[in-house]
Amino acid sequence: MKRFYRLAVVAFVFLLLVAFPISARAASSSSISRGAATGEVIGKDYSGQNLQAAEFANADLEAANFSNADLRGVVFNGAKLMKANLHGADFTNGIAYLVDFTGADLSDAVMEEAMMLRSIFNDVDITGADFTNAVLDKTVVKKLCAQASGVNSKTGVATRDSLGCK
Repeated sequence: MKRFYRLAVVAFVFLLLVAFPISARAASSSSISRGAATGEVIGKDYSGQNLQAAEFANADLEAANFSNADLRGVVFNGAKLMKANLHGADFTNGIAYLVDFTGADLSDAVMEEAMMLRSIFNDVDITGADFTNAVLDKTVVKKLCAQASGVNSKTGVATRDSLGCK
């Protein structure tokens, strides 16, 4: 009798799935909602804005102005932030994977606990930036330590200390 009920339940579930199929959707980048921008937004002014948890995936943000913006939890995956102004921005708990920060102004920015792996930091201004507990590639940390100076005006942490420079 138990076997009959088990077969009946399996048959019923099978009929439900055939009659009302569930469409499968992969979690691709196109199905993930965008909080802010994808594509080209060169030179856009985001200064002072609250952009918490926004996503800028593969966006061209060259020369964009994020000065004093609230970027906590923002995702910049694959973004181009060349010559961008992030002076005084709060990028705490943000993600910047495969991001090009070449020529960017990161002075006085707070990047506590940010994940910034495989990103490029050529000719950046990090005066007074706070990288406390940020995750960076070892070669990047060594490079940034060579120029690190100043103290963050919001956290009071020296840039060299936040990077763990020796």
